[in-house]
Amino acid sequence: MGPGNTDCELIERAKEWQRAAQATVCDVIEPWAHGTVVRATRYPRYYDFNVVRVEEDPGLSVDELVAFADEALAGLGHRRIDFDRAETAEPLKSGFEARGWRVFRLLFMHHEHPPPAAESPIDVREVPYDAVRDLRAAWHEEDFPGVDATTHYGEAREVALRRDAKVLAVCEDGAPIAFAQLERVAGAAEVAQVYVDPGHRGHGCGTAVTRAAIEAARDAGDLWIAADADDRPQELYARLGFRPVVTMTQLLRLQPLKGPWAGA
Repeated sequence: MGPGNTDCELIERAKEWQRAAQATVCDVIEPWAHGTVVRATRYPRYYDFNVVRVEEDPGLSVDELVAFADEALAGLGHRRIDFDRAETAEPLKSGFEARGWRVFRLLFMHHEHPPPAAESPIDVREVPYDAVRDLRAAWHEEDFPGVDATTHYGEAREVALRRDAKVLAVCEDGAPIAFAQLERVAGAAEVAQVYVDPGHRGHGCGTAVTRAAIEAARDAGDLWIAADADDRPQELYARLGFRPVVTMTQLLRLQPLKGPWAGA
């Protein structure tokens, strides 16, 4: 049995949110046979805005998709292919991994009911974007060890402020130890980032900043959050009122390859 009408509508709204978020930043939006190529020439190192989007089953091999991405994203230091539906990417996943690509499965969730009352409230306050720079650097090192984030930080900061970003943090001894970032586009919003310092995990800080972001977005038409589809955060988000909608797959190659799979 396929998804019901309500689920289909939410899936389309999730896609629309993604499109709108990219459209606010990307100055190149070009259709191709199986989707759209988007680029932000002002932010060439920002992976999320320099992407080949696959919006239907392309019926192409891994090599054919890689060749197209090399052409469409020529001149960039990365290659990124996003599949609207994870099930379309699944048969290709191992082939991309064998060629040195990283695979991320993201579960998009829609906020549908208020979270339960907090048992032990934790103080959360709004802070300037740059107040959590050290946390952002630590997060980047966790996800992309050894990859310099200096230039990307400036690009990400500029984009976030263009999208009315609000940063909510838990502090200890005056220093942030956890934060969530809320971003808005065209009447909808997304809890775009949630991060807790490794030494402070397991004590409710992630829950506290996510709750604060939900409260800050109470006037939004839709509120979204994306969780690693293969990890535990989705369970936390479900307890806070988010419902799973659709799983998307992101494929990323950061460095030029050496060896038999080397391309452009």
